[in-house]
Amino acid sequence: MKLYGSYTSPFVRHCRIALLESTLDYQFIETDHATSATLSPTKRVPFLQDGELTLTDSSAILRYIRSKSDKPFLESTVELDQYCMINTALDSTINLFFLSRDGVDIERFDYTIRQAQRIESTLMQLETFELPLHGPFNDVQLRLACYLSWAIFRQRIHIANYPKLKLFLAAVEKEPFFIETAPQA
Repeated sequence: MKLYGSYTSPFVRHCRIALLESTLDYQFIETDHATSATLSPTKRVPFLQDGELTLTDSSAILRYIRSKSDKPFLESTVELDQYCMINTALDSTINLFFLSRDGVDIERFDYTIRQAQRIESTLMQLETFELPLHGPFNDVQLRLACYLSWAIFRQRIHIANYPKLKLFLAAVEKEPFFIETAPQA
């Protein structure tokens, strides 16, 4: 099994954590934009190859890893909704990150302003979640931790006004798998 991705991607990080938690034999292959554009029809990371099987979305990859490890992935509709909510915020944050990096004034356009509002309103909702301060963590919680960590690393959000999120992230950041997969500056 080969997982392709970058060390900084929060989607890849979540998959790497799932693989570390499993007993599956895998190889992580660091991949740049050119390689992902060539090897993945979605032209993004992560993507996974296991024999003839190729998966091109982190959620499908996570489901596959959890299934092969006999571990649950998103056991309820509520967990699925929470996971999708986090993905929405993550996608919006990534879009604004890349647009800003490309020189777009993200405070000027209705679309980007709405993306920023979506991020803020989602953070407010995430603050209401019941969040554990120790593991094991489920995939909703891992996705949230990967999102928060990445968005702070990229200086896209601040969670000082979200005490529950701040405590939660501090707890997850002490976990060996989270330390091992942390992006390097």
